[in-house]
Amino acid sequence: MFSSMYLFVVTLQCETDMAAVISNSSGTELYVDPTKAIPDLCINDVVLSTPPCYAEETLVQPSAEINTSNSSEKPIVPEISSSDVMVHSAENLPTSDMKLWTAQRDSAVKLRLEDSDVASLPPVTIHQLFQETVNKYGDYVALASKQGDQWHKMSYKQYYEQCRIAAKGFIKLGLERYHGVGILGFNSAEWFIADVGAIFAGGFAVGIYTTNSAEACHYVAQNCEANIIVVENQKQLQKILQVQDQLPHLKAIIQYKDELKEKRPNLYTWKEFMQLGKDIPDSQLDQIISSQKPNQCCTLIYTSGTTGQPKGVMLSHDNITWTAAAAGKTVRLREATDLQEIVVSYLPLSHIAAQMIDIWLTMKYGGATYFAQPDALKGSLAITLREVRPTAFMGVPRVWEKMQEKMKAVGAKSSTIKRKMATWAKGVGLETNLKKMNGSTPHPMKYHVANKLVFKKVRKALGLDRCTKCYTGAAPITKDTLEFFLSLNIPVYELYGMSESSGPHTISLPDAFRITSCGKVISGCKTKIHQPDSDGSGEILFWGRHVFMGYLNMEDKTHESLDEEGWLHSGDIGKHDENGFLYITGRIKELIITAGGENIPPVPTEDAVKEQVPIISNAMLIGDKKKFLSMLLTLKCNVNADTGEPEDELTPEAIQFCRQIGSKATLVSDIVGGKDTAVYAAIQEGVNSVNEKSTSNAQKVQKWLILEKDFSITGGELGPTMKLKRPVVAKMYKDQIDSFYQDAGTPTENFTPPK
Repeated sequence: MFSSMYLFVVTLQCETDMAAVISNSSGTELYVDPTKAIPDLCINDVVLSTPPCYAEETLVQPSAEINTSNSSEKPIVPEISSSDVMVHSAENLPTSDMKLWTAQRDSAVKLRLEDSDVASLPPVTIHQLFQETVNKYGDYVALASKQGDQWHKMSYKQYYEQCRIAAKGFIKLGLERYHGVGILGFNSAEWFIADVGAIFAGGFAVGIYTTNSAEACHYVAQNCEANIIVVENQKQLQKILQVQDQLPHLKAIIQYKDELKEKRPNLYTWKEFMQLGKDIPDSQLDQIISSQKPNQCCTLIYTSGTTGQPKGVMLSHDNITWTAAAAGKTVRLREATDLQEIVVSYLPLSHIAAQMIDIWLTMKYGGATYFAQPDALKGSLAITLREVRPTAFMGVPRVWEKMQEKMKAVGAKSSTIKRKMATWAKGVGLETNLKKMNGSTPHPMKYHVANKLVFKKVRKALGLDRCTKCYTGAAPITKDTLEFFLSLNIPVYELYGMSESSGPHTISLPDAFRITSCGKVISGCKTKIHQPDSDGSGEILFWGRHVFMGYLNMEDKTHESLDEEGWLHSGDIGKHDENGFLYITGRIKELIITAGGENIPPVPTEDAVKEQVPIISNAMLIGDKKKFLSMLLTLKCNVNADTGEPEDELTPEAIQFCRQIGSKATLVSDIVGGKDTAVYAAIQEGVNSVNEKSTSNAQKVQKWLILEKDFSITGGELGPTMKLKRPVVAKMYKDQIDSFYQDAGTPTENFTPPK
């Protein structure tokens, strides 16, 4: 579209409107006015005509003060087209000192514009995106919540109006510009409305993990200077009340579920809150909305803080709206006018993956979001999936693993004929899909037979019979799980990204995927392998309009993540294959450096052991600065549906494994401490098998130990997306780890398991 040789800087100042700043990876800068249409520009880099605007030497910085004086009711914000970009040569234009990053809440950043179709999309705000959606899909279902046996549905028009009402309520409560609205609760329509309403009102939408302690909630609320906190119920309310006196910026608390058990000043029910702003004129809200620019922050995503205090990832309007457009185009989401996409919202909305899929991608394409029950991860998700039958589904690895375990348990109870038929069908499914993965498309007759007899029934039983996009991310997934679902004709595609990239950076597709690869870069973005070794592995770097603004109030941390050229350093180690597929091999911070100086990524070894020994639930490799490697193991056990706590009873799959090796164990406590020699011998055999494939002695697991309890979110070993929190585990089980290394000498490779 544009010749990058001649792209440079221009600022457009149309009366009081401020231009957004744009930059590409070559250092090119553009300025775009997000509220003014600029027709007939940029043909062969020559400006043919412009409206009454003038070039200005510096970009006007956004003001923290909002003019709330009355103006005309509901001003129309014009749509933005590609003609809104002015391109000039470098000869007579000024430069700007605005940077690609910031750690200040009220600062704006350069936007990264490239000359490809997707990367050159005009920047828009959240409100502009929502208005476009209402214009296109206003009468389509946006949100669906189950109350009793009935699904209560809300159209996009109703959703938009509810967000405006919430925004007025926030304004009435005194929400200041660039201050947070914390949201602490399970996924719901109120969560969405509070999130979008906070942005409309000029604040930051800030999700808080429901698993956070009162102290952790305090840290987030204090860091974002939250004026208002929205909580789900009494349990979450109590956390905020414990630390309320330590939050000087807090003005009000709103509870959106259950009845309030106590009355306090500035404590409101959702119904009361939604009535507060009825006297706020539309013009006041519209003035605030029109002051927002695509290159300003609107959302904070707090990292889980596994290696220190959580960091507030600042995402701009453009980060979110552009990523939704680019990711949706990459995975070929359909617009609602063609066929409405349906998703189930159950993953924590304080995580970027859930926000991007459940809120923003659906908004961009007019999809419908159905809310699961709060106990989704404790068992009810399967019921919701069968009821809703989504067209797209995102599951963290543990969700897919749990499905796999339950399906294996059901299969074990089937008749001999059914088991043989399923085994045959899975062989056909895996063979056919692996050929498809490598470019072959023919489906043999046996595939169609297997599809009719097995695959369709399995999909229907899972609630995935309409699902054409099954994805996984947020943590590593094993090859065994991927191949299991592939054999059932349910390809689970990996995607990869981080909070700092507004969600996805690489995505696998039906016609472009590889087992254990996280796919290829999304449209309009770039990947670079930093300082690759002889194998081609190095740190993965990101570039694109999805790259975050910076960490709130953390300039040093921001500099650690964003280099001088603006590349985002992921902290992950990976490499590309000859076809451009990206493979993640580990994290720099997780890399084990032994006492002998050998660098060992833990995940491949952990996955290999779990694959060899199906009774193992979690494995964590130990050995940083140690003379040899050791490993902590947990066994697959049932989980209490009410508390989420691991129980002593083994899963059906684990019990089946025990019977196959001659063990009568049914409980974890029947095995740990060396009580069951058959299980210990089987684990040692699996570890030996993994060790045989190691490239050096330093990479071999020399000692291991079975823990009495599986890892869990409630126990603290797993994060909200069930990602292993290694520093926490190392601290919790320090005594067990120390016991591995009490002897000065290095043990033999084939040791006697600990008693």
